[in-house]
Amino acid sequence: MVTVHWKIHKLPNFLYQTLKLYFQRCCYFLRSLTYNHFMDRNYIADVCMEPMFWFVDNFTNAIGPFFVVIIIALTASVVIIAYIIGLPYWWNRNPLICVILVIVGNWLLINIIFHYYMAIVTPPGYPPQGELISEAVSICKKCISPKPPRTHHCSVCNKCILKMDHHCPWLNNCVGYYNHRYFFLYMVYMVAGVLFLIVAGCELAYRDLWLAISEDEDPELEGHPVKFNKTGAIIPVTDILYLDSVLEDNLNDSIEIVSPWRRGALTYMALLNCAVFIALSGLASWHSRLIGRGETSVEANINRAETTRLAKLGKVYMNPYNFGSRKNWKIFLGLIQGRSWIRHILLPSTHGPVGDGLTWHTIHDESVDEWP
Repeated sequence: MVTVHWKIHKLPNFLYQTLKLYFQRCCYFLRSLTYNHFMDRNYIADVCMEPMFWFVDNFTNAIGPFFVVIIIALTASVVIIAYIIGLPYWWNRNPLICVILVIVGNWLLINIIFHYYMAIVTPPGYPPQGELISEAVSICKKCISPKPPRTHHCSVCNKCILKMDHHCPWLNNCVGYYNHRYFFLYMVYMVAGVLFLIVAGCELAYRDLWLAISEDEDPELEGHPVKFNKTGAIIPVTDILYLDSVLEDNLNDSIEIVSPWRRGALTYMALLNCAVFIALSGLASWHSRLIGRGETSVEANINRAETTRLAKLGKVYMNPYNFGSRKNWKIFLGLIQGRSWIRHILLPSTHGPVGDGLTWHTIHDESVDEWP
């Protein structure tokens, strides 16, 4: 006789295991459709932050012209105030010093305007399209085109930039191979210009602002027109009026009344010039260190990462474009073929950079000692 054993109590577990198996197979199927061998945490983070990058890039591109207008308006306002207030002050004090200040100030102003204009209108440099590139290090994933050495893609301009340093919203332009010198010299001359205004206007601002504060702290007496002298005797009203008129005439001869507009203009100049000096002097000094090391802002991050990576392997990383501080500066400023500091640096000059931006000499070249 056959005995039947019912295993109904195992049915829930059987159904659970079956559904779990089908669910796992579905997950494997979906993963196989989206499998990427190179996916890691950094890739996932980039994908999640892509909308934010898109917003920042488009926002920067949209407000770039407004930043340029702001720079022009602030510079013009500072120059106008310097001519209206500073020029008469120094002319009345010492005409010779005034002439010297005007010459130096206008030399700085011409260089500021020239280098800022050239940094805006000069294209940073782009790899040639549809032409053969003799040397390429990789393929740009955005442009789908070869990238020469030191070339990087700008997400704001949506183009590859030769020797890209960064995208500057205050220029509404990328800083690259052809306009890097204009950008740097603009910062240098702007720092020198605001420092010139601070030094030349320090005494003027101190005198007028200090007088304005002193006048505010000296309240006028109101009431009956009777005053007492040091002995306690009463001074007649007629004598008081006479003394007040004499004192007022003497003060008017030696002290200029500070108007609220003048006080506000001097305060505006002091705050703006000090802020620009602190910000741009720090930025210019940082770029000076980069130029002395023969690298750009982008390359500084790459070289730092490579130095750390090779240090873990017991190796030393060397920047292939670092020829020493002196030669790096000559290359950056284009001081070759008889070019001089006075004609091509201290005066406005449109000379181009060294080379073509597509091929670069390195410290491993045999003719490095003869170049430039």
